[in-house]
Amino acid sequence: MSKFLKSTVALTALSLMAAPAMADRLGLGRAALPEEIAAWDGDVRPDGTGLPVGSGDAIIGEEIFATQCAACHGDFAEGIDNWPKLAGGIDTLYHDDPLKTVGSYWPYLSTAFDYIKRSMPYGNAGTLSDDETYALLAYILYSNDLIDDDFVLSNETFFDVEMPNADGFIIDDRAETEYAQWRGEPCMENCKPEPVSVTMRAMVLDVTPQEEAEAPAEGTIVAESAAQAEPEVVAALFDADLAEEGEKVFRKCKSCHQVGEDAKNRVGPILNGIVGKPAGAVEGFRYSKPMAAAGEEGLVWSEAELIAFLANPKDYMRGTKMAFAGLRKEDDLVAVVEYLKSFGD
Repeated sequence: MSKFLKSTVALTALSLMAAPAMADRLGLGRAALPEEIAAWDGDVRPDGTGLPVGSGDAIIGEEIFATQCAACHGDFAEGIDNWPKLAGGIDTLYHDDPLKTVGSYWPYLSTAFDYIKRSMPYGNAGTLSDDETYALLAYILYSNDLIDDDFVLSNETFFDVEMPNADGFIIDDRAETEYAQWRGEPCMENCKPEPVSVTMRAMVLDVTPQEEAEAPAEGTIVAESAAQAEPEVVAALFDADLAEEGEKVFRKCKSCHQVGEDAKNRVGPILNGIVGKPAGAVEGFRYSKPMAAAGEEGLVWSEAELIAFLANPKDYMRGTKMAFAGLRKEDDLVAVVEYLKSFGD
């Protein structure tokens, strides 16, 4: 027998002798101390278990977001390139391509807190204090129009925030309700009670039976299109109280737009006299090509057009430079336009 074979046989015999002992205990390390476990146990549960004492508001959160998060998620949480959008998406969950954000999809605010505290900022995870995490989360909620800018998010006010999709999830009870139907003798014929209705349609294979629906009358289609094309006209009279409310809403716009006597073009154009002004007409500001073209084609910022644009700028005008996701609340839209009406050229 060669030396190599002798050595192999010897090592194999030793490993077989040592295996029971190694399987029982490796003999490495020590038991973690309770303090060490507590330091790593940062779970925050939907019922508030684990939520630390602390507080922060959207104003402080905006500053932190600008330095720690905006490089990926944009100044307004609108997302940059393929980085996730953190704001918007309300009422899109039934779309083919829904936008899932804290505002539209996440059922528990505790999940957002836990994720931010544990995983953010990217590349420097775990460095945020509890107060900074509260403030960042407050800014994200503010960007989703779920709180006002003066709302202080804390362990005491945490459950004052209503998550829009809190009731959008159901308990997975398939083990009790469906498994029994799948097991035992499989059903191969007439398995569904009559009448059978089509609830979904195949998107790739043309296998779903076509339903012979009666075509709506031509006049009906015209009436619906006309109703969709004509947004509700806002009253032209100036409402000082409403404008005061709009000034608060305008705080979301101030990082890019200025109004008033000393206003200057910044990331966005001056908005003095914007109501009733042709689109793309502020002197000295470099507009996107679509905005400039819209102005040349006769678009005028009436109150109705401004409201439609501010509700969702990118949907209203594809290619606009405006990164802001839009104002979701109709009251905010009407109020901020009323505020802008108070600034003439």
